Amino acid sequence: MQYLKPALTYSEQADLLLSRGLIAERTLLIERLSSVNYYRLSGYLHTFRKMAPNGQRLEEYYPGTSLDAVWRRYVFDRQLRLLVLDGIERVEIALKTRLTHDFCHTHGAFGYLEPSNLPRLSSQRHSDFLKRVKDETERSREDFVIHFFNKYGDCHDYLPLWMAVEIMSYGSVLTLFHGMKEKELKRVSAEFGLNLPLMDSWISTLNYIRNICAHHGRLWNRELGVKPKIPSIDKYPEWHIPVVTPPNRVFSVLTVLRSLLENVAPQSKWQNRLERLLSEYTDIPLAFMGFPADWRNHAVWNCHEK
Repeated sequence: MQYLKPALTYSEQADLLLSRGLIAERTLLIERLSSVNYYRLSGYLHTFRKMAPNGQRLEEYYPGTSLDAVWRRYVFDRQLRLLVLDGIERVEIALKTRLTHDFCHTHGAFGYLEPSNLPRLSSQRHSDFLKRVKDETERSREDFVIHFFNKYGDCHDYLPLWMAVEIMSYGSVLTLFHGMKEKELKRVSAEFGLNLPLMDSWISTLNYIRNICAHHGRLWNRELGVKPKIPSIDKYPEWHIPVVTPPNRVFSVLTVLRSLLENVAPQSKWQNRLERLLSEYTDIPLAFMGFPADWRNHAVWNCHEK
């Protein structure tokens, strides 16, 4: 089937939303649509759409749906993404630091160039990894990169790992992680207070969430495509009793971040900033984010003094 819908002017987009029951001052709505793409804004209108008996969403909005309410969700989501990115940044820096420290003390500054030191990568994946690192290095304009190659470029085509990791993307760091020997990864995971399967799952989920945030995607009520592994009830009962941690919504990501930050940045007051955001937007339905009604009783969320 061909897609034949025509492009609409801002005025036509506004009239379409108004015809579906959105309450808004038309001039302001047009102004909003000229700064935020119709398709992006409509994502925040989805939960306001009427529900048919068969469970499908209709085009019309529930009575009382206002632009102000929709815009508040849009602004809340933007602020939530910034807060999540801040938490991920702290975890990412700690991951780079601890991976590099362990790896370089075992294999040396340039040990990552040797396939035998990253045995869980195939030969092709290792070659692709080095190419990506090389590309990231060549794109960098950091002073330390320029200085290194000016001084040592006659003997080296690659940076020492402790330098290279500073210009690696999160994806490249994950490739390094997935290539290392299991005993080394267990040591690093233990530094975060986790076993290896949890560590692997959590940092992979954070990479997925980081990409959503970096591309300004809707986060607040998203159903996760990459879910974090929830710790087992036998070893980590506090993740299940008295509050169950659902894995498919952003609450699980926030809980994972809160747990990791307790290890890598306990001084950050990140939880306080999240709670201030939630208190400022009490109209946001937390159930759409996967928050259980009694979420504050979760051991991860009540483990520090306010």
